[in-house]
Amino acid sequence: MLFPVNLSFVLLPKGMPRGDMAKPLLGRRNMESNPDLAPAAGRTVGILGSGDFARSLATRLVYSGFQVVVGSRNPKRCAGLFPSAAEVTGQADAAKKTDVIFVAVFREHYSTLSDLTDVLAGKILVDVSNNTEINHHKESNAEYLASLFPACTVVKGFNVISAWTLQSGPRDGNKQVLICCDNQEAKRTVAEIAQVMGFTPVDMGSLSSACEMENIPLRLLPAWKIPVFLALGLFLCFYTYNFIRQVLHPYIWEQKNKFYKIPVEVVNSTLPCVAYVMLSLVYLPGVLAASFQLHYGTKYRRFPDWLDQWLQHRKQIGLLSFFCAALHAVYSLCLPMRRSHRYQLINAAVKQSTLGFIALVVSTLHTLTFGWTRAFDENQYKFYLPPSYTLTLLVPCTVILAKIFFHLPCIHQRLRRIRNGWEKGRYVKFTLPSATGEYSSGESSSNV
Repeated sequence: MLFPVNLSFVLLPKGMPRGDMAKPLLGRRNMESNPDLAPAAGRTVGILGSGDFARSLATRLVYSGFQVVVGSRNPKRCAGLFPSAAEVTGQADAAKKTDVIFVAVFREHYSTLSDLTDVLAGKILVDVSNNTEINHHKESNAEYLASLFPACTVVKGFNVISAWTLQSGPRDGNKQVLICCDNQEAKRTVAEIAQVMGFTPVDMGSLSSACEMENIPLRLLPAWKIPVFLALGLFLCFYTYNFIRQVLHPYIWEQKNKFYKIPVEVVNSTLPCVAYVMLSLVYLPGVLAASFQLHYGTKYRRFPDWLDQWLQHRKQIGLLSFFCAALHAVYSLCLPMRRSHRYQLINAAVKQSTLGFIALVVSTLHTLTFGWTRAFDENQYKFYLPPSYTLTLLVPCTVILAKIFFHLPCIHQRLRRIRNGWEKGRYVKFTLPSATGEYSSGESSSNV
C-alpha cells in the first residue's frame, strides 16, 4: 500500500449531485472567525498524479474553495475522472501555475519527475506517499524526494488520511493530518490548507519524523497489540488448566474418554474466566495508581511506564472482556441449559464506569455463590488443582477490597486532596467541592 487506498471510489456522471461533498467544509462564518485562513482558501494548489488518492484529494480541494491544477502524463484520458472545476493538464504546466504541489505518485516514479527540476525549484512539494512495509527503505520517501529536488521544500503530510476520508469529509474518518518539515513557513502553509479542508493539522517536527509517519498506516491496530496478547495469554492459561481438570484427569484416573469436550465445553468454561479476569484488569491499574499517589502524597510524580501503558489500554481490555463474554453466550447456546447456566457471568461493561464496576461486583457474587459449596469438596480438586473459578476470584476480590479501602472516608478524603493538587510536605492552596456543589478554598499541609 503506497497510498491510502480507496476501495469504494465511485465516479459519478456529470450533473449528478455529490451530496455533502459539494459543500465547502468551512463556511463564511468560519472564515470570519479565522481571517488568516481566507487567503489560503482561494489559492491555487497543484497535484502531480491521477490515481484514486489524487482524484479524491482534488475533489476535496475543489469543494473547499481551492483552485486545483492536476498534472498528468495523459491529461486527455484523465480529465473526465476529476471534477469539472479542476484543470487537468500536463505535469510541466501544472508545476508552473502553483507554488504548492501535492506529489501523489509512487516512490519508484519520483525519478520520472526529473524533467521538472527547473520548474519545481523553490516550490513546496507535499509528499503523501506510504511504503509497502515498515522501514522498507533506509530513508523515508519524503527525504528521498528532498534529495532528488534539493531546490524544493518538501513537506510530509496527508499520508495518514485515506481517500475515503477525503471523499466523505473528516466527519467520517480521522480528522488529524500529520505534518512534518524542516521549513516552518512551508509547514504553516500546508497546515492552513488542511484547516480549510476541515482537518486538524498536527506538527510532527522536522522532516526526519517522516519515516515514523510513513509507518503509521502499516501498523494494524497499534493500541490493541498488548490487550490482544494479554487476552490470548489468559485464554491459553485457563484453557490448559480446564483441559487438565475436565479431560486429562478423567482419562488418567477413571479411564473415561472426554476429549469430545475440547472444542465446546472446555472453551465455554474458559471464556468466562478470561472475561472475568479481563474486566478486573480494567480497574486494577486505577487501584495501583491511587496507591502510588497515596504513597508519594502527590499527583505530579510520574507513574512507572508499565502502569502508564496499562492505564492507556483499559478501554481495549474492557472491550475484549465484553467480546469474550459475548462469545461465551454464543457457546452456551450450543450446550443444554442445565450445563451452560453454570458458567454464566455478567459482563456488560465496555468502559470505565459505575456500571462496569457493578458488573464486576455482581459477577463476583455470582461466582462466590456458585462455588461456595464446591470449594470445600475434595472431589473438585483434581490433580490437587482448585476449580478454575477460584483462580479467577483472586484479581476481582483484590480490586473490590481495594476499592472499598479507598472509599473509607479518611483515605478517600486524602486521595481527593492529592488529586486536587495537594502535596505531602508542602502547604498548597486547593479547592474542593462542598456538599452543596459550591467550591471552598483552604490550605493544607503534611500534618493534615
